[in-house]
Amino acid sequence: MVRNPRKPLTLHQKLLKIKRAGLTHQRPPDSFDPLQQDLPTLQERVDTILELYNRDHKKPAGMIYFIMYDIQNDRVRTHIAKYLKKSGCVRVQKSIFLASTERDKFNEIYRTIKEVQEFYENNDSIFFVPVSVDHLRSMKIVGQSIDYDLVLGNTNTLFF
Repeated sequence: MVRNPRKPLTLHQKLLKIKRAGLTHQRPPDSFDPLQQDLPTLQERVDTILELYNRDHKKPAGMIYFIMYDIQNDRVRTHIAKYLKKSGCVRVQKSIFLASTERDKFNEIYRTIKEVQEFYENNDSIFFVPVSVDHLRSMKIVGQSIDYDLVLGNTNTLFF
């Protein structure tokens, strides 16, 4: 007897199952976040930003954008994060992704996330923020011990 392998559920199907089961559990604000262990190292995040920075962005349909969210429900947040990663977005912080895609892919991700948002009653917020290469180059970061100005090439002179 040959077993038919299960088709993987789409993001919509997973969230519909969660909705049917009831979205009642909310994580206490200071509890462990399982997504934190999935966060790339700081150097990997810097390398990703540099790769986007150095990529040729002359294609008129291409764009760079941040996706930032504040999602209360653990399960929904996990599914959204996994969906964004599968869609080619790169996590740069726990709730911030950076992507460089064609405009059609941007619209597809936006529509999918918007439909998910309508699945359940919530006070969540999700931002899609397009940025230009110039804006990415002028980005300033506070924190961590990496000189992003030096990494992104925003300085003209180096003294040794």
